[in-house]
Parts: sequence; C-alpha cells; structure tokens
Amino acid sequence: MLVLNIFTLIVSILLIAIVMMQNSKDDINDAFNGSKSELFKNQKTRGIELFLQRGTAVLGIIFIILVVICNVIQ
Repeated sequence: MLVLNIFTLIVSILLIAIVMMQNSKDDINDAFNGSKSELFKNQKTRGIELFLQRGTAVLGIIFIILVVICNVIQ
C-alpha cells in the first residue's frame, strides 16, 4: 500500500513537470480581446512537442489507474 502511494506521488510530480514544460498553443491576449483562436488549426506536432504530448497522456492514464487501485484497496 505504501509503495502504491509513493509511486502515485512520483507519477503526479512527473505529470506536473511535463505539463509545465509544454508550450501554450494560444496567446493569452486572444482570450481578452476576442480574436479568433487557432485552436483547431491542423498542425502536426513534431519532435519534443510530440514527446511531451504523448508523455502527458501516458502519465495521466497511469495516474488515474493508480488512484483507482489505491481507492479500491482501501
């Protein structure tokens, strides 16, 4: 049980770090002046951006699974 809690803590810290390393796709000024967002523009992610995007998805799934397992055990 203690091992699962420690592993969950490590995964959550890694998830926070990898999310903070990602670049924002939208400019903050667009939110306040009402300009059109390029959110749905077709752009392929490459290189480090692709790695960070996939890493975020994998760590997020692992985090959710660990939390569910910890709650079932308790």
